[in-house]
Amino acid sequence: MKFIIAFLFTMTVFAQQKTVYVAHIDGEIDLGLAPYITRVISEAEQNNASAIVFKINTFGGRVDAATQIKDAILSSKVLTIAFISNRAISAGALIALSCNKIVMVPGSSIGAATVVDQSGQKVGEKYQSYMRSEMRSTAERNGRPTDIAEGMVDERVVVKGLVDSTKLITLTSEEAYKYKIADSVITNFSDMLAMFNLKNAEEVEVSSNWAEGVVRFLNNPIISSILIMIGFFGLMAEIKTPGWGVAGTTGLIALTLFFGSSYILQLASIVEILMFVIGLGLLLAEIFIIPGFGIAGISGIILIFASIFLSLLGSKPFIDMHDVSIAIIQLSGAMLFALLGIFLLAKYLPKSSAFNKLVLSESEKADKGFVSYPSEKDLIGKTGIAFTTLRPGGTAEFDGKRVDVVADSEYINQGTKIKVLRVEGIKVVVTPIKE
Repeated sequence: MKFIIAFLFTMTVFAQQKTVYVAHIDGEIDLGLAPYITRVISEAEQNNASAIVFKINTFGGRVDAATQIKDAILSSKVLTIAFISNRAISAGALIALSCNKIVMVPGSSIGAATVVDQSGQKVGEKYQSYMRSEMRSTAERNGRPTDIAEGMVDERVVVKGLVDSTKLITLTSEEAYKYKIADSVITNFSDMLAMFNLKNAEEVEVSSNWAEGVVRFLNNPIISSILIMIGFFGLMAEIKTPGWGVAGTTGLIALTLFFGSSYILQLASIVEILMFVIGLGLLLAEIFIIPGFGIAGISGIILIFASIFLSLLGSKPFIDMHDVSIAIIQLSGAMLFALLGIFLLAKYLPKSSAFNKLVLSESEKADKGFVSYPSEKDLIGKTGIAFTTLRPGGTAEFDGKRVDVVADSEYINQGTKIKVLRVEGIKVVVTPIKE
């Protein structure tokens, strides 16, 4: 009986054990962060976690990355808590608003979510309108003041008693609590857990894994440009040389890494990947099957260029001329460096010591005793018979030795007596002997 009671007590305690998953959103928000947040949410749901706490400390980053993270958080079946330790600025504010609860440390801030370009300049109204709607709908979803959320994007939005019509809204922790953006202002993480009845919960810290780190690394603009350059270099080298070798394989691997990371980060869709595969197929057909270089090869190159260009544009909600210009510069730069690499390779590789180890440094001349075939010059003037009909080539027999010969000017029937006129390399030229 005591055993049964102890067993039931243990099962009850185990059933009541709560688990909190902890994820970190700090530094610049980029597309590499989205797969990490998605994985954290998926693991928390699979393990029936009680809550997911996002420790936020960021000045913001890419809007498309923030919207991916926001969508993942809003779709979560687990309680989500934003714990703002220092700041949640710009895209960080959108992510914080997507959580069910917001807790801020004293002295922290949230807001200033207007959209700017890479130089820090405010972009056009189309982007601002999109960001206003994202902030407004996200705030509305979690029961927070929509006017304040809009005012974080647009300085024209006036919130009575808070700011005038010339300033963006950025709230301190106390202001955020006062205006119902934050649910509480708490000094430390333990007190925050206690507030949601999670004081004794098991904390599971989830860090970015190596695969997510690799994808994030490959998405760096410099690294992606290098991958494109290597890809172009390899493909151009294969076009200029017969068969398929190391250069083409290396280029193909580089472009596979580029498209693979772009697909994971939702920069490239299946359409761009299919364009690349079809283009590569046409290019390979031109190299291996179709003689010369024509429509198939040109079409393949165009499709490959187009697929890379569209992947560089990415999945932003709006594409403007600035985005197009950046993609053109990145693509042109990679192409230019690839052409420069081909030029330098063609000019200097044959002169290098490494190349000389792979090829013969001296030509093999006949006067030094090097021959690629046995000499038949001793047959000149000899007579024999046509062992086969010469049309004009065939076989003749001289003193019981059969030799491949070519008739000088006419067909020679089998059994006809012949004479060797001359020997040109490996060609033994004969003529019939007239009776």
